[in-house]
Amino acid sequence: MDTKLLLDWDRDHVWHPYAPLRKAPPVFAAERASGSVVYLRDGTALIDAVASWWCVAHGHNHPAIVEAIRGQAEKMTHVMFGGFTHEPAVELSRRIARLCPSGLDRVFFADSGSIAVEVAAKMAVQYQNAVGRPERNRLVALKGGYHGDTCCAMALSDPDGMHRLFRGLMPRHFFAERPATRFGDVWNPADVASVERLLDEHGGEIAAVICEPVFQAANAMWFYHPEFLAALRRLCDAHGVLLVFDEIAAGLHRTGPRWAHCHAGGGATPDIMCIGKALTGGALTLAATVASGRVADAISAGRPAAFMHGPTYMANPVACAAGCASLSLFENGDYGAKARAAEAVFNERLAPLRALENVRDVRVLGAVGVVELRAMPKQDAIRRVILESGVWLRPFSDFVYSIPPLTATESELRRICDAIAAVSALPPGPPPDDPDFHE
Repeated sequence: MDTKLLLDWDRDHVWHPYAPLRKAPPVFAAERASGSVVYLRDGTALIDAVASWWCVAHGHNHPAIVEAIRGQAEKMTHVMFGGFTHEPAVELSRRIARLCPSGLDRVFFADSGSIAVEVAAKMAVQYQNAVGRPERNRLVALKGGYHGDTCCAMALSDPDGMHRLFRGLMPRHFFAERPATRFGDVWNPADVASVERLLDEHGGEIAAVICEPVFQAANAMWFYHPEFLAALRRLCDAHGVLLVFDEIAAGLHRTGPRWAHCHAGGGATPDIMCIGKALTGGALTLAATVASGRVADAISAGRPAAFMHGPTYMANPVACAAGCASLSLFENGDYGAKARAAEAVFNERLAPLRALENVRDVRVLGAVGVVELRAMPKQDAIRRVILESGVWLRPFSDFVYSIPPLTATESELRRICDAIAAVSALPPGPPPDDPDFHE
């Protein structure tokens, strides 16, 4: 297809995430991708500084994952999981259980991270019903959090964030203040007072507490003190409430250790955990909700005994094969070291940007580098930086950031930092036409 025809049709007929039709920001026509680089149809090469929304952990088109997909596609591309099982699903569940904290080994496969969160919320409510507490059907989440774009996931995301338009559509939950103590600062126990108050006042209605451990991603780009997680664990135990960790963005070495909650040591293991994004190395959509035996056994002994969820494409065998290959790479490579190497480059190259007039803050943890601006520059100016630097950035709200493939080289990381610096040095643009617009 002619590139102009492709882009013209796309502009008029194809919706992109968080974008209008026709008046959408210009998009680039991608042709192929390899490693950290996306190649456009005109031959332009762009380093993918955001790992295609944080999922391409091993780089694009990793040969081990591509070969796993090819091999499985030749045998069976899909079969319903209601009544059938297959080796890719069983093997992937075994690998997930091996990588998860001890006791988390009951795996429910979902289509996406948002659905994994929906499943976790339903698990928590069905668990409470099974143990004789059906009135416990609401959750506690954190302000500043983001858990996805489906109805339940939106309802658990920051109530003052980008989903305000849909308040009438969403169920109502409780929201605690996000932890104010930054990662690396001295822990302030008062950070947990808001959650404690909600549990004291509404514990009889609450099934679970959910949070993104340590790293609040798509709403706040905020790193908080891991001691908050240990305090949550103690509070949940005291009130008979389940603890759910959304590790979709932060898990699989993005912040350094295998799981972000590992920053808190062994005292903060969840009852339910959601994983996704890097699960297949970004090759195919797949997520999982992993529960403890206590949760799964209680649900299975309740009425109904069946867990009440079942996606059409649950445990798709091609996606599961990709997941097995991805987790094999994680198991056999020192990805913690890769994250620490990225952290060192980000600290070195981004910290000086604090001196820029339009920079409010710089935050780094593992392979995540964030520059918070006072105001976002014009989109046309950002596009020029992308093309001139050869680095694909996707700023949102007031954040210009990088969450690159964990396999990015030091040279690529430095080029990413240079591009972030160039955007950060641009003059602020006008206020957005729509103040509720997130991206």
